[in-house]
Amino acid sequence: MADSPRRYHITTFGCQMNKADSERMAGILEEMGFQWTELPEQADLVLYNTCTIRDNAEQKVYSYLGRQAKRKHEQPNLTLVVAGCVAQQEGESLLRRVPELDLVMGPQHANRLRDLLEQVFAGNQVVATEEAHIYEDITKPRRDSQVTAWVNVIYGCNERCTYCVVPNVRGVEQSRRPEAIRADLEALGQQGYKEVTLLGQNIDAYGRDLPGATPEGRHLYTLTDLLYFLHDVPGIDRIRFATSHPRYFTERLIRACAELPKLCEHFHIPFQSGDSELLKAMSRGYSRERYLRIIETLRGYMPDASISADAIVGFPGETEQQFENTLSLVEQVGFDLVNTAAYSPRPGTPAALWPNQLSEEVKADRLQRLNHLVNSKAAERSQLFRARGRGADRRSKSQRSDSGDGTNPRQSTHFLHRRYRPSERANGAGENYYSSAL
Repeated sequence: MADSPRRYHITTFGCQMNKADSERMAGILEEMGFQWTELPEQADLVLYNTCTIRDNAEQKVYSYLGRQAKRKHEQPNLTLVVAGCVAQQEGESLLRRVPELDLVMGPQHANRLRDLLEQVFAGNQVVATEEAHIYEDITKPRRDSQVTAWVNVIYGCNERCTYCVVPNVRGVEQSRRPEAIRADLEALGQQGYKEVTLLGQNIDAYGRDLPGATPEGRHLYTLTDLLYFLHDVPGIDRIRFATSHPRYFTERLIRACAELPKLCEHFHIPFQSGDSELLKAMSRGYSRERYLRIIETLRGYMPDASISADAIVGFPGETEQQFENTLSLVEQVGFDLVNTAAYSPRPGTPAALWPNQLSEEVKADRLQRLNHLVNSKAAERSQLFRARGRGADRRSKSQRSDSGDGTNPRQSTHFLHRRYRPSERANGAGENYYSSAL
């Protein structure tokens, strides 16, 4: 009797970038002959793609690992892999904490999974966290939808926000060439995909690291130029992008989104705080006034645009008045969604060492008050569109009559929710929920 195929299971924590990385790694594993199983206890290889943006997400990984480490004592052939940002942050120290691990690999090594596993199967315990250039790979991802797809356009982050660990674990910005991105979209269109979400930690910083400049002195490749370059790809009806940084969100980009029919009128633009002094302490590179001008310009071009954001409460030194400035910004803008979080000190970040940390009680109180206002304003927005007879449909300008649901880059505070077409459900696809970074 032939040996049964090896089975694998991937648990993904965190953002859309991690979700896209997991799809790529799943594709590599299936090319190696592994088959997916939904039950980690049935898997021969268990991979955790991790997030370190909040301490609770990191601690959850260790809880999961503890169960699998115990299982490995009973099943020595089990392969345990930790990928993503916790792996990059902890490196070899993760092996000391969980010696049952076989492979620890940072996010820049996702497309090297096959090579790294071959080292593991040769009897080695492997750590791959060195900084690396991310090469184009020809791996076919194992995508979780037949309608929507993630496409990475820029990796890494050059920002140095004082609270954020992402630059330490994701590396410097590396933009993909426009031709390679277009080739991805063309292949997706040929396969029947209708919607793509272009991904980057700071997607509107796209192209800063690519060579060349225009006669006007602008970078030769920007996100705006990329959108124009991709817009006519056959078969792709809807295009989204996330996540935007206010520092680089220009009127030229807004105008392009208004002009291009395939661009969905949904924008995820984190503000983090509604107080300019606190934004300066965070090293965000913009003020409250600058953020509000972006929203005013955006709604000048697209009055019905859906706007979502991220916000942090309880940042070191935040006063009650500064917190109330955040509340007033939420009141003024009227977001459809805000991903909220209490400040969590992260290793290797400046703010974690500041002496003016706030108590957990203050953080919890402010988070509750902010969430109440966010939900109230979102309900008002929803009711407004219901009253106008449009519901909450903000898909592509040219596709609002399409019956298929697209994917908002962030659908709720706690989950990333993707709905499939009825035909997909008939083929066994259900509704998948993925843990959010927040």
